[in-house]
Amino acid sequence: MKHRLAGPAIAPAPLDKGLSTVQLVDNYFLAYNAARLREACQLWARRMAAPEVTVGLTLTGALTPAGLGPSCLVPLVRRGLVDFIVSTGANLYHDAHFALGLSLHRSSPFADDTALREKGLVRIYDIVMDYTVLLKTDSFFREMMQAPEFQRPLGSAEFHYLAGKYLAERQRILGGGDASLLAACFDMEVPVYAASPGDSSIGMNAAALALEGSAFAWDVNRDVNETAGLVLMAKRGGGKTGVAILGGGAPKNFMLQTEPHIQEVLGIDEKGHDYFLQITDARPDTGGLSGATPSEAVSWGKVDPEGLPGTVVCYTDSTIALPIITSYLTEAVGSREPKRLYARRDEALELLRKEAKS
Repeated sequence: MKHRLAGPAIAPAPLDKGLSTVQLVDNYFLAYNAARLREACQLWARRMAAPEVTVGLTLTGALTPAGLGPSCLVPLVRRGLVDFIVSTGANLYHDAHFALGLSLHRSSPFADDTALREKGLVRIYDIVMDYTVLLKTDSFFREMMQAPEFQRPLGSAEFHYLAGKYLAERQRILGGGDASLLAACFDMEVPVYAASPGDSSIGMNAAALALEGSAFAWDVNRDVNETAGLVLMAKRGGGKTGVAILGGGAPKNFMLQTEPHIQEVLGIDEKGHDYFLQITDARPDTGGLSGATPSEAVSWGKVDPEGLPGTVVCYTDSTIALPIITSYLTEAVGSREPKRLYARRDEALELLRKEAKS
């Protein structure tokens, strides 16, 4: 059949042993959301992984408790494939367990929660941990936040950079390997932002210290300006920007609002992100942001309309998609030169300030 709307024939060979991830995805993920996952892998590998593209990654849902930090996120950061991150605070709090040598365990989603409570166990769907894991992690963050470098307002990127330094040292002492995302981001100078820093156990511990007179406070205005500045700096440097969104929620909006902040609020001439990749299980018809499509984002200026061919939405679970994407990128791309944007945050902020005044 010859038609401009028809692609290659669906005629896969029988599956056999010894296939690489790239062979499996490219040759056997042929239709439905398997095809969208193939397109997501190829978009990131062939376009977003280009040296001139600044890649922002968002994390929503309990990904780090499921072990996706050391297995997937740390390798992506170490290989220079992620340039900055916007996460829920919960993912960063649970990431700390791994650096602190505190264990989480596989369980069942059908466990008796009353019995778990009586035994001092906490459940995240089919993951359980001892209640003391929370108490020990709380204690770590409270002790850390009383150090002199925290006695002032901080943007969440600086807070997580300092936390990554402490976690990297704790990880080194305990000999726990390369297990912590925040520790890896500290080492690779990848800025990590929390979209809602008060909405997590880290935020609760900060609030508890405020009751005792701590001078620490979240500088959320800096976060908004800083992330927009990183995007603007990439564009003004002749590059492009791509967003990889795992889930949705506040991190998705925080990542995408960089462009409306640049265009709508600050009045700076810009077009939107060039590439958009989302893994989600949310539907668009309920009106929630988590399910909002890239074409809807165009209407807000979040995505460049000319970039719509470079957008993919795959409707599946991030815990399924992320290991496949990571394995695909490791094989197809390997590594690229890290941008180390943490050290350039003030430069990005100054550029934003300068263009907002012009």
